Amino acid sequence: MPNRPLALVRYVRVAIVLIAICAPILAAANPYYDPSKPHHTPDGFRNHYVGEVNKPFTDLVRWQWESWREGLPKPAQTPTPRVAPDLARLQAYQRTPADSQAGQSVSAPALTWIGHASLLMQAGGLNVLTDPIFSERASPVQLFGPRRVVAPGVALEALPPVDVVIISHNHYDHLDRASIVALHQKAVAEGGRTLFLVPLGLKPWFTALGVDSVVELDWWQQHTVRGVDFVLTPVQHWSARGVADRSTTLWGGWAVLGRDLHWYFGGDTGYSKDFADTRLRLATRQTEALGGGFDIALLRIGAYAPRWFMREQHINPDEAVQMHLDLGAKRSVGMHWGTFALTDEPLDQPPIDLALARRAHQVPEPHFSVMAVGETRAVPARPHANP
Repeated sequence: MPNRPLALVRYVRVAIVLIAICAPILAAANPYYDPSKPHHTPDGFRNHYVGEVNKPFTDLVRWQWESWREGLPKPAQTPTPRVAPDLARLQAYQRTPADSQAGQSVSAPALTWIGHASLLMQAGGLNVLTDPIFSERASPVQLFGPRRVVAPGVALEALPPVDVVIISHNHYDHLDRASIVALHQKAVAEGGRTLFLVPLGLKPWFTALGVDSVVELDWWQQHTVRGVDFVLTPVQHWSARGVADRSTTLWGGWAVLGRDLHWYFGGDTGYSKDFADTRLRLATRQTEALGGGFDIALLRIGAYAPRWFMREQHINPDEAVQMHLDLGAKRSVGMHWGTFALTDEPLDQPPIDLALARRAHQVPEPHFSVMAVGETRAVPARPHANP
């Protein structure tokens, strides 16, 4: 039986944060509304296949009560794996290829897991950071809320110059104010420029922070940076940072298509037909003659229990493996686990469930694996990119 007074304090604090992002709202008019697009609504956005992911407050209370009663999440039996970062390797990545117009990098692609959904992809001559969160807590305030159990694999100040940051949506564990401000200030201090690519509706939030290097996109829109195409793709989720902005900004995954690497970042999502749609939509750019499908996909495998509450908004490891197959990815890496205790499964459970899911779907381990926080892994370049 858990220590009830301490557990109650803990879950009350978590509930405060969740209420702030889950409460029903009175939405404002959607300035981006396009009636020709089915995911647009007059007051915000919706998903393709389930419409809104909107849990009533009573479901939130039930989840928190059951979690407290059962003493969940149970403590992890194995700490989140961590290795010292190879800072020299990260800094040595070639960002200014001789043939810049072709966008061909002279360095091999590499991926580093910083923690949660924050990863550094070095490919196409670009340093690209996903959903950066370096703060101690994933919360509107740093006094309470989900706290990191493992420090970032690479300190923000130790990062190489970041060319592009891609944001999947505005939840606090994916869009962290302090991290965005620090990344912007770091780029300015280094005499460089970091471009922030965001879903529709998020640019004003950045502008209010003094960050003006921002491009916002709708689903299937594309922005090109030094020959690398960034495409915002549909996923099944929702957005909010308070009680009056539910789904007023868009969410999405990212397909990043460069000469040496095609990669996918899934952000936060429930399982849907959107991933098969993404594969079909990009099929003409990913024929066998052009190098095939995604060389690597970065897919969430954590924060999925209890399923009755999380299913529509968070895939579990089994659905992540199916997502890997739907996308036609050659390899996938599991992320969004082991950093913040957000839901009811133990922090070390996702890799265990991923191994079971791989066996069930007959997917070899090298095709869908996990990394240690701080680890840098080489990613094979696309076949046609080789000399």
